[in-house]
Amino acid sequence: MNEQATYSGLRSFLQLPAKLDNGGTPDVTLVGIPFDLGTTNRPGCRFGPAGIRDASLMLIDGDHPEMRVNPMDGLSCIDSGDLDVACGYLDQSLELIEKQVSKIDSHLVAMGGDHTVTLPILRGRAERNGKGLSLVHIDAHVDTWPDTFGGPVGHGTPFHYAAQEGLIDPMRSIQIGIRSPVDNDVMDYTRDELGFTVITAEDVHTGGVDVVVEAIKKAVGDNAAYLTFDIDGIDPSQAPGTGTPEVGGIFTWQALAIMKKLGSLNWVGMDMVEVAPAYDHAQITSLAAATFIWTYLCMLAVRKDK
Repeated sequence: MNEQATYSGLRSFLQLPAKLDNGGTPDVTLVGIPFDLGTTNRPGCRFGPAGIRDASLMLIDGDHPEMRVNPMDGLSCIDSGDLDVACGYLDQSLELIEKQVSKIDSHLVAMGGDHTVTLPILRGRAERNGKGLSLVHIDAHVDTWPDTFGGPVGHGTPFHYAAQEGLIDPMRSIQIGIRSPVDNDVMDYTRDELGFTVITAEDVHTGGVDVVVEAIKKAVGDNAAYLTFDIDGIDPSQAPGTGTPEVGGIFTWQALAIMKKLGSLNWVGMDMVEVAPAYDHAQITSLAAATFIWTYLCMLAVRKDK
């Protein structure tokens, strides 16, 4: 039992410290990336890290009911705060993010911020994690557009560039929850030219969780895997606090059920992006995002315990 009430105390993720008492290297470092210059619809996910941290306090008191582990008992974790960004300058911010994440020696979990931030994360972590990662991508959007409303980089382009730079291997990657309007040329490029496995939200609803899990495992195999989770992958009835909501999405229980069955994958990092608290209701979006991160940490704790 946690001795401190869930509504008080340090406003870090799960009330984690900023560094370990012994000064050592933690198993996991969490960071916030308060950046939303790449958005094309409603801004505001620069406040995502703060919202997720605040909601995470609901999760500090107890073990996972099925995995039977508390990540704070099984892992050494810190929340090192927010990365520096250059307010108003997209390119400079991406360079800053890349430089800062490259210096983190432990498993990284990042809280965005818009989906543009995944590109500098993958760039900055390439020396540690390697290139050609399998991307497990939960989202309403494919994010493989070659440009964004006339600009070269935005939250709809990260995986176009990540694929071109060899940071990810699309042939061993998978997208889940796709349902937004998209040019046929872009969808054909994503599936046929890049080689992503694309599972639509309707596929999840009609095929079921186990079918999705098997598709993920088949795509990834034993390759190093990175989880990028855009909260708009979740239906806006359960996650309204985001800048680009799309109806017909997957539900929180489906996403959790999928995640809990992926503990055997060779995870090397995660990000949670596009949480915009200004559009939320009763913190349900921030709580969902925090719970997905907590579930990921539980998976890591179970893996370490084996």
